[in-house]
Amino acid sequence: MNVANLNFQGWRGYLELMRPANIVTAWADILVGFAASGSTIIFAALINGEASFASLVILAWLLLATTGLYGGGIVFNDVFDAELDAKERPNRAIPSGRVSRRNATFLGSILFAIGIGAAFQVSWVSAAIAIFITLASLLYDSLAKHHPFFGPLNMGLCRGSNLLLGVSAVPLIIAERWYLVLIPVIYIAAITAISQGEVHGGKKITGVIALVLIAIVLTAILALGLLPEYTAIAALPFAILLAIRVLPNFIKAAREPVAENIRNAVKIGVLSLIVLDATVASGFAGLYYGLAVLILLPISMKLAKIFAVT
Repeated sequence: MNVANLNFQGWRGYLELMRPANIVTAWADILVGFAASGSTIIFAALINGEASFASLVILAWLLLATTGLYGGGIVFNDVFDAELDAKERPNRAIPSGRVSRRNATFLGSILFAIGIGAAFQVSWVSAAIAIFITLASLLYDSLAKHHPFFGPLNMGLCRGSNLLLGVSAVPLIIAERWYLVLIPVIYIAAITAISQGEVHGGKKITGVIALVLIAIVLTAILALGLLPEYTAIAALPFAILLAIRVLPNFIKAAREPVAENIRNAVKIGVLSLIVLDATVASGFAGLYYGLAVLILLPISMKLAKIFAVT
């Protein structure tokens, strides 16, 4: 084994803790929030070669912020679960000994600091949202995830706030677009609810509830067409793709709530967050912007083959 290979093996444990495929889905949240803020004029300007450097810097800071915030939240999830994982998932980075719990704590703290610091570069509003996401993530990792109701709600709020972080590119628009938070809240609640059985299997009623929540999300993203600034016809192809990807897996997990079916539903559900974001983004910013967001899907899927999603 050469030196480069040894170095990669040393870093792999830290990358596994961060769940790279999941972080890419967090970028999609920022892009859809960016679209809802009206900032997608930058996207059009990019095509024409007219985008201002300052505008691109704002988007870059927000993408860096969500990388730190989401990465920190995922790392601390494994920090708090170290004893449980030693019994149920001994191959994970911490229980396998590839990363010490102390080093994982340090990594998660650094990532949170990067996330908050990057958000401060955009505005105080962005920083306040970043701090809220940090606290909400730690609450979920340490306590809320063990509760059947508050766990899914807590995780949904983390994800919804991440979308709001994208909207904060134009802080004044937050008051007009706050309702968009509800879509990822409901969607993530569905995934988090069904994920509670991904180790030992779940209950059929949990799968049914998750299916109902997914149906509400699909209805909501098309119902946004009632708004004058949202074009439902542009969002429709993405909504169909979302339904095709998610529903069969959730139906299978609801009918046969064994661990394998649930893990597959959770994995597809998480990766399909990009499709959900592309759907909403296209409604606000048009087909081409939605396709630009959707490009993140194959990237996330490729990473999911290398690093675990759940």
